[in-house]
Amino acid sequence: MGRGLITWLCSMAAAAAVPNEVCAQAPQPLTPGQVAAQHDGAHDFDFLIGDWKAHVRRLPERLVGSHDWIEYDGRSNHKKLLDSNANFEDFEVDSPESHQHIKAQTLRLYNPATHQWSIYGVDLDNGVLGMPPVVGQFQGNRGDFYDAEPWKGRQILVRYEWTNMSPTAARMEQAFSDDGGRTWEVNWICELSR
Repeated sequence: MGRGLITWLCSMAAAAAVPNEVCAQAPQPLTPGQVAAQHDGAHDFDFLIGDWKAHVRRLPERLVGSHDWIEYDGRSNHKKLLDSNANFEDFEVDSPESHQHIKAQTLRLYNPATHQWSIYGVDLDNGVLGMPPVVGQFQGNRGDFYDAEPWKGRQILVRYEWTNMSPTAARMEQAFSDDGGRTWEVNWICELSR
């Protein structure tokens, strides 16, 4: 996990059940000189801009040991907002076998002070942003984003992991942890291709 992410998760340790051993290893906050030396990730999501084919594998029953995945195919479109570093995704996939349809929107905002992205699910039908956002950054050709949130009466950690990024392909996995990050269950795999 990135320096700021561990510190942030540990600040939420009581609610998120982050293990003490993880918090004990949390680095100290960055000095202004260290922040200036960090990678400027303002354009890390630029590879996503445009139209993609989306193939999704989704685990509908989560954190119960299920292995029954549903597969979907569809599209994902990403646009920059007002010539800024922010971007918006419009996503729609179908599963003919299960007769299920998923539509979703995602808002990604970059914070130049922390060098981190906040990723929000957007519910346009009900006019709300999914809270809290997953927050994180890219290091090399991998992006890790985390949050702590309630799930069926308990606090869990959520992780988005971006890998295999190129102008023609990308992969995003969502995983949940109900043991403070010791183990993770992947429940959403989205493979994008041009």
